[in-house]
Amino acid sequence: MSASATETPVGLIGRRRESAALERVLADARAGTSAVLVLRGEAGIGRTALLDHIAAHAAGFAVAAVAGVESEMELPYASLQQLFASMLDRLPQLPAPQREALSVAFGAQSGPPPDRFTVGLAALSLLGALDEPLLCLVDDAQWIDHASLQALAFVARRLQAEPVALIFAVREPAEPPVLPGLAEMTVSGISDTDARALLASVLRVPLDPQVRDRLVAEAHGNPLALLQVPRSLAPAEPAGGFWHPEGRSATSRLESAYLQQVQSLPQDTRQLLLIAATDPTGDAGLLWRAAEAQDIAAAAAAPAEAAGLIEIGARVRFRQQIVRTAVYRGATMAQRRAAHLALAEATDPELDPDRRAWHRARAATQPDERIAADLEHSAVRAHRRGGAAATATFLRWATDLTPDPARRVPRALAAAEAAFEVGAVDHTHNLLAVAEAGPMDDLLRARLERLRARLVCTQVRGGDAPRLLLDAAARMAPLDAALARDTLLEAVGAAILAGRLGPGELEVARAVRAGPPASEPPRTVDVLLDSVTGRIVDGYGGEVGGLQDAVRTLCREQESEATATVGWLWLACPVTPEPLAPEVWDDDAWHELTTSGADIARKAGTLSVLPLALSYQANYCLHTGDFDTASALIDESIAISEAVGSMPLTYGSLLLSAWRAQQPQALDLIEAGIRQASAQGEGRALALAEYAAALLHNGLGRYEAAQAAAAQACAHEDLGFFGWALVELIEAATRNDDRGTAEAALDRLVPSTRASATAWARGMEARSRGLLADGPAAETHYREAVEQLERCRITVHLARAHLVYGEWLRRQNRRQDSRMQLRAAHDVFTRAGADGFAERARRELTATGETVRKRNVSPLGELTGQEAQIARLARDGHTNPEIAAQLFISPRTVEWHLGNVFTKLGVSSRRYLHAAMPVAEPSEPA
Repeated sequence: MSASATETPVGLIGRRRESAALERVLADARAGTSAVLVLRGEAGIGRTALLDHIAAHAAGFAVAAVAGVESEMELPYASLQQLFASMLDRLPQLPAPQREALSVAFGAQSGPPPDRFTVGLAALSLLGALDEPLLCLVDDAQWIDHASLQALAFVARRLQAEPVALIFAVREPAEPPVLPGLAEMTVSGISDTDARALLASVLRVPLDPQVRDRLVAEAHGNPLALLQVPRSLAPAEPAGGFWHPEGRSATSRLESAYLQQVQSLPQDTRQLLLIAATDPTGDAGLLWRAAEAQDIAAAAAAPAEAAGLIEIGARVRFRQQIVRTAVYRGATMAQRRAAHLALAEATDPELDPDRRAWHRARAATQPDERIAADLEHSAVRAHRRGGAAATATFLRWATDLTPDPARRVPRALAAAEAAFEVGAVDHTHNLLAVAEAGPMDDLLRARLERLRARLVCTQVRGGDAPRLLLDAAARMAPLDAALARDTLLEAVGAAILAGRLGPGELEVARAVRAGPPASEPPRTVDVLLDSVTGRIVDGYGGEVGGLQDAVRTLCREQESEATATVGWLWLACPVTPEPLAPEVWDDDAWHELTTSGADIARKAGTLSVLPLALSYQANYCLHTGDFDTASALIDESIAISEAVGSMPLTYGSLLLSAWRAQQPQALDLIEAGIRQASAQGEGRALALAEYAAALLHNGLGRYEAAQAAAAQACAHEDLGFFGWALVELIEAATRNDDRGTAEAALDRLVPSTRASATAWARGMEARSRGLLADGPAAETHYREAVEQLERCRITVHLARAHLVYGEWLRRQNRRQDSRMQLRAAHDVFTRAGADGFAERARRELTATGETVRKRNVSPLGELTGQEAQIARLARDGHTNPEIAAQLFISPRTVEWHLGNVFTKLGVSSRRYLHAAMPVAEPSEPA
């Protein structure tokens, strides 16, 4: 924040709209409803004055504030630590993973690098634990260190029912955009009337009307420009009407005006101001030590303080951030280097080695191995604290300052890899060019090629990505077999994702077999790689056992909570539990993997993995008929993805809409999914959208459309749901009397169901055979389908077996028998919310002469996805803190949602939730 000024804050002139909006933010926070607002505007427009105003009027609030500094380094979590300094006494109250993550991030303890979103969650929990309302002010957020800004953005998107007002001020234009998607208000210029009044209040001489109008027009309503630019003029200029304003922006004129003011000060004062502008900490002791190193006396501060430019007390504060900017930008490069060098010499190398290394780097005039080595050590420390962006920045500077080409290459490559991990694509390409220009051994060359391939894979799923990854693995094989096999797994994953739009999984899988063998004992990566490539190359002939072993290995890994390995595997393209368990029709393993995977991600707080894990668990719940839980998991996955700023996974929503037969929403989602998959080169996602279309149309009895969509989905053997698509094709084709297509699809289905030999596989095969059979053979197959599917968890497919069996019985004029099957199907579909299939069953029941009651609308349908999930957890005995930790919200937010739940369900407390929300029968095998 700027120092308090004796004059009226100019930024508040004509700010009735903005002041009212800020007061509403405070009112919402007082009422216990969190409020977030981003103020955007150019320099001098009044953003800081508005923050100072709201801080002064926040009666009853604790106030925490931090301001970004343009010259600030990427020291991870520096700004977050400053903002939360007064709250750290509550750190012991946090759940252990959050407490440890924040302690490591702030350097209070050592440990593995914390997940950046767990740090954000810990910050959210701290805010939720406060006893009084809190006003958090973040000025010049565009200059906050990257890790802190990510954490604060996460907090802003997850605040719901805490008495917290979080207000950011962002100088525009900002590139890249800062804090997109949050509630915002643009602080625009003041009116011409207010501008003329303000101008008249600061000029001590008569003002020529033409000059006045020109000043007002050129200022574009910027109050600080109106105040500062006239102060830089000689008295005769405005009075005589001879002044001609420069054609520059208000911001540049402001900086020039302040710079003129600074240049009129004594030399020692200017040097002191530059040192203060160069130090982002505001540490007065550090300033005086650095000043002493440059033989600057304490008296040098007086002229700057008298001019109102700076205030030096316990902390160093500039009157406006633009003053700091003007001082730093107005200095020559040599003067800046001298200031950085003085600060480096004044910084304790034991207590603050990273900031010292940064200042030394900025002071360097030529490559220096000692500075480069210090920066490399700083990168290691930044990585340990979870500052991925800081790691990349330190390594990039270390590369620039490395004199020896042989050392520069590995540093450049490490910097490129770090830049890739934080999505800095331009820096990655530039650093790869630096690495490639120097001497490189074979392993470095292989790492470089791997990174190039991964860059391609992030942009286009198909294309050259699998081939480039294969080439990199081939280079790496004789040098680092383990890393080569990791790269091969990525190549197979890229080929599977690309599907029909890629170079071909078979070619890639054969190339993998020519690579290095698995280590002894084999790692999980090795087991997965060999089993998946075996499935692709050999089909189901003898490799399904290997694939089943891989699935069980994953189960064991997750039972032991090997979070590092499992977390990586869940993100390793599609070679994950999601396709593997359904590929071998193993519903038990699917249940274990999706349930424990989500639990592990929750406990560890790995929010980068959790949305994926929740999406997989939702897909499993769809097949068990628990659509409400699936919907809640999908909502949570999307909410977390949005909170952490990643692209939400939409395929769960697509499948849920297809099962529920929600029109036209389902068709819109399917069309959007097809467009997105085609644009991104994801053939597997394209097939999933086509499968969803076939499912939707079969449920609605639109068999021609179902057959067309299923045929497209079956055009490529996509791992995980190819068998599902064949089942849809068989049903649609038989309803269309296209026996040839149905029989061909059955021939393609049988190898997987026979090789897997699970109850799920046998039941799906028997149901499909029943559709193609006549007479007693059909009934035998239908009975077997029901018997087998009753032994597994896949409830909706058991209901579909009852449905087709009941339809067949009715056509045989066995009405009484058909009613039993159709009633069983209708009950499951109605309970789940599979409205298309429920309507199919209702029509069949009506045709048998049975009256079907209209489905009762449950009050549960009025709950949002998050409310439903909180209600279920509360019903099952979880406390508010336990629910908060599981759902990544605060206990206050849980309490607030429960109040809404009680109102909607018509109950007074959680003890009545069991009656209002009966526990569904578990989908366990018979």
